[in-house]
Formats: sequence, C-alpha cells, structure tokens
Amino acid sequence: MAMFTSFHCTSAVFIILCVFLNSVYAAIITYNVVSFGANPNGVIDSTQAFVRAWSAACASTTETVIQVPRGRYLLGSIAFKGDCKSPRITYKIAGTLVAPADYRILGQFENWLSFEGVSGVSIIGGALDAKGPALWACKAAGKDCPNGATALSFTDSSNIRIEGLISLNSQMFHIVINRCQDVHIQGVKIIADGNSPNTDGIHVQLSRNVAIINTSIRTGDDCISIGPGAKNLWIERITCGPGHGISIGSLGKDLNEEGVQNVTVTKSVFSGTQNGLRIKSWARPSKGFVQGVRFIDAIMQDVQNPIVIDQNYCPSNINCPGQTSGVKVSDVLYKNIRGTSATMVAIKLECSAANPCSGIRLEDVKLTYKKKPAQSSCINANGEASGIVQPDSCL
Repeated sequence: MAMFTSFHCTSAVFIILCVFLNSVYAAIITYNVVSFGANPNGVIDSTQAFVRAWSAACASTTETVIQVPRGRYLLGSIAFKGDCKSPRITYKIAGTLVAPADYRILGQFENWLSFEGVSGVSIIGGALDAKGPALWACKAAGKDCPNGATALSFTDSSNIRIEGLISLNSQMFHIVINRCQDVHIQGVKIIADGNSPNTDGIHVQLSRNVAIINTSIRTGDDCISIGPGAKNLWIERITCGPGHGISIGSLGKDLNEEGVQNVTVTKSVFSGTQNGLRIKSWARPSKGFVQGVRFIDAIMQDVQNPIVIDQNYCPSNINCPGQTSGVKVSDVLYKNIRGTSATMVAIKLECSAANPCSGIRLEDVKLTYKKKPAQSSCINANGEASGIVQPDSCL
C-alpha cells in the first residue's frame, strides 16, 4: 500500500547530493488506491477504497502521495477531512472519477468530493465526470428534482493547489472555495452545456489569496463567481464561453455581509457569453461593498454585456421591489477592454441610488456593435475616462 522512493549513490563526488535526495524522497510515501480495493472498471463502487487511502495518508507523519492510476473509478459522496498529521498530501490522478449514473444518489448531497479543514493538499491531473445532464433534464422538465451536488469543494482549508484537472458536467457548481486561504488553481478545464443550470465554474467566497490562472471554462452559469468576503484574488488568462462571464456577486443578499476587495482579472477572453466583466448586487439594504477591482486586458467576442454593473438584481421580484442596494462599489478600473458586443449597449453601469458608484475608471476601451459604434449607459455612476474610450464614456 505504501511505497518509498530512494536513489542509489555510485560516485563519491555526488555522495552529499545523494544523501540529501534520499532524505527528501524517502520521506514521501505513496499510496495507490487500487491497493486499498479501488476498481478501475467504473462499475464497482470504489468509495470506501478512496476513504481508506485518505485515512492512511492523513495519518502519516510524512509527505504523502495518493496515486489514482488510469481507469474509471465509481465514487459516491466523500468528505476528506483534516486535521491530518501529514504536512502535504498530493492526489496524483491519471484516471477519471465517475459519479453514479442515477443522479438522485449524488443529488441528495451538497457536495460530491469535499475537503474540509485540510492544509497542504494538492490535486494534480485527472478528470471528474459528475454525470449532470440527467439532473439538468429533470429540472428543465419541471419535475421534482434534488438540488444537486457541487463536484469539488474546499472549506476551512489552506495551502491548496488544483492543477491540470478536468471537471465535466457537474450537477451544480464545479469548484467551490469557501473560507480558505492561499489557493492556487492552474491549467484547469471546466466543461458543461451552455444551458446547464447553476453550474458555475469556480466560486470563491470568504477566502483570501486565491489565484486562478490559465483555465478554460465552458458552462451554463458564471465562469467564475466571486462572493462575499473574497479578498486578494488574482485571475489571469481565463477563456470563458459559453457562460455568464466573470461576476462579482450576487452581493447584498444579507444585511450583514463581508465585502469584496483587491480583485484583479487580467488577460482573459470571453466568447459568446451573457456577460463579460460583471458586478451584481441585490436591490436591498446591505453593509457589503466592492473595492479595489482591476479588469485589465480583456477580449470580448460577441458578448451581450461586455462591461456591466447591475445593482438592481431582484430575481422574480421577491423581497426587493422598490428598494435600493446598500452595497457600495468604488475604485474599479476597466483598462484595455476590446472586442465586440452582441447588444448595442456595451457599457452598462447601473448603480445604487442610495450608494452611487464612485471611482469608476475607463481607460483605453474599444467595444463595437455589428462593426458600428456601440453605446454606453450610466445611472448613479461617478468616475472618469482616459485614453481612447469607445463607446463614448457616460461617466
């Protein structure tokens, strides 16, 4: 079940290096899930085998690797919990983790694969196949369906890395980062149908120091959604579409809500999305805020709302008609945003009458509509424009 790695030293010249390498690599223990009873045929349930492999890795006092060889592994809902004695646990996945074919089995849980209270966990490679289309069809038909499960979630965790993972057809959100710090997501591919409901690609809330880099997201909701309490986010080289864009919000659903601050989105491409760069809040009282946001170097390709602030969010006109948003939006930069809008109004800044947006800056923006000049619309928005701004600034 466990495997040690070591180097054989044959030359005195390298004796010091070899001693060092042996001390490092001998401390890494590898656990293969197959050794714990996992079956790679995708038919026999491997849930308990994965639980046993995690328990062994978690209990180890040294750095560990959980190896998932090629094949398909049928898994039910699993919560991988800390505190672990191992300072670092790395899932190296060569195969695909598969959800049960009956969506009701997984759909009754909030999460499919969740990590709770862990530190130093990495997920490298592999694929998650959550088999979401059957649940989406149930919802589309208006039947009595479960809400569905998030495919992968981290809660109350730190020093997390997700790299090279493919998330396919999640029932609900694909990846959720909640109450975490120091998270690095890179080279991930997220794939779901353009009309799949509530399948946000990556959702971040109540977390700080999160980086999402070089990631491709095709889904039916927000490619990346940023919730209350998100601080120090770096989002770079995202390709988004289909989907609803990159959204800060919805915010302001609750009166006492943490704000969002220090968010950078740079070098991203949006293709055929509902929105590009969006800030959205409920039209109701709130102590929340958005501050210190940088949207830089984005390309829009036939995007319905390339630049949008919507502080009048009131779905189904319930609990918010006639009210105004308490969320204060300030210090937001849009720089070098270029491309095409699918609607005439390419810049729409609809801010709160009670708390007008302040410090909004447009710099070197060029958005067109059907090869013609587009339009901009501002309500309760204050700021300035510099450089070449097309459509003409309404600030």
